[in-house]
Amino acid sequence: MANAFAWMAWTPPIALFFTGVVLMLIGMTVWQLRSPSIERKGFLPIPTTRGDRLFIGLLSAAYVNLAWAGLTDITQWIAAAIGLIVLIVLMRWG
Repeated sequence: MANAFAWMAWTPPIALFFTGVVLMLIGMTVWQLRSPSIERKGFLPIPTTRGDRLFIGLLSAAYVNLAWAGLTDITQWIAAAIGLIVLIVLMRWG
């Protein structure tokens, strides 16, 4: 069986992305242990916790990047910045 990582091109932006996701998960775990979250209602149509908003934000950022890659030839760094803004907005006000 071939190594699963042999199929993926590990470029610096991809490594940076996965490092960021891992650091976010570690940070959210520590934050949850120190200060358990409660459900709240923001602009999302459902009550959410911090972890829910992180998950929704990461999915939204991924969709922004996929749409950007499929619809434009402009650099992905702009899509990454937009995805980060979407994530921050969802975490703060979602």
